[in-house]
Amino acid sequence: MTPQLAITMGDPAGVGPEIIVKACQRLDSRIRAGELKLLVIGSNASLEAARAALGADVAIPAVEATGDWPALACLQAATEGAPIVPGELSTDGGRFAYAAVERAVQLAQSGRIDGIVTAPLNKKALNKAGYHFAGHTDMLAHLTGARGSVMMLAHDNMRVSHVTTHIALEDVPKKLTPERLRYVVDLTDEALRGLGLQRRRIAIAALNPHAGEGGLFGRQDIEISTPTIAKCVADGLDVVGPVPGDTVFVKLRAGQFDAVVAMYHDQGHIPVKLLGFHVDPATGIWNALSGVNITLGLPIIRTSVDHGTAFDIAGKGIASETSLIEAIDYAIKLAAARLSTRTSP
Repeated sequence: MTPQLAITMGDPAGVGPEIIVKACQRLDSRIRAGELKLLVIGSNASLEAARAALGADVAIPAVEATGDWPALACLQAATEGAPIVPGELSTDGGRFAYAAVERAVQLAQSGRIDGIVTAPLNKKALNKAGYHFAGHTDMLAHLTGARGSVMMLAHDNMRVSHVTTHIALEDVPKKLTPERLRYVVDLTDEALRGLGLQRRRIAIAALNPHAGEGGLFGRQDIEISTPTIAKCVADGLDVVGPVPGDTVFVKLRAGQFDAVVAMYHDQGHIPVKLLGFHVDPATGIWNALSGVNITLGLPIIRTSVDHGTAFDIAGKGIASETSLIEAIDYAIKLAAARLSTRTSP
């Protein structure tokens, strides 16, 4: 069974429309072969403008929420207002970004789609429109009623889950509790299983330098992480640590682990993004980005590009669709695994 995915456009003033068109072009043969079913949700006008500007020959017809959809189609998320200009922050941009995700969640909860892939939104535009969320993750947790969620970044064999993300660094130690750490480990193990990994080796990154150096640099790794890891092992999970943060990602890259649980945003994001950005050595400008953001702990499947709206290049036709295609492929794997679980005797 081919999973039906929704791609939410994010802020139509960002690079979302053009990377969606580019991705659909590259995936056209797979769509025609019946390997993919994609429903774009956002601004039809912005999508058509991007398609025309790029001279793309891929057809993305407009459809209604009810009825059957072709393998590739676009669903209007909200009523069009004034024309949305690429690169310009606006209330309508935030309004469309929220409406697209809201509609996608409704379709996922009703069983009409099997997963959501999100293009980037702009937090200022979102709040300007009256939706006061820190980003997609908080919004999705609110819309689905999830009790909690976990961010996992993935690039090649680098899979990194996070105990905390968008909070001040001084607040991180307060959020590291045995319950939260175990929750992140369990969801990470579940995600690795969904990605088809038979052996799921998870390393816990240390919070403090040298894992606290015997208590000289803090006791969280000793008093919280170590006993939690021991309990995970006793329950049959393949978990090690705490491993000092300056070596754990090297070992992950070397294939000694299948995932790392990072303590805070930058600890986990920097190594993944360092490898995911492709920089032109002649100009020093990045020209592509690989990497996927996967939200764990939701009752629905959600993956995302690992970059922002890039207002500075929106509408110029130079944004890379690589991360979006990777996010689609991850969503397909996770959705297929979930569908097979549902249909198995």
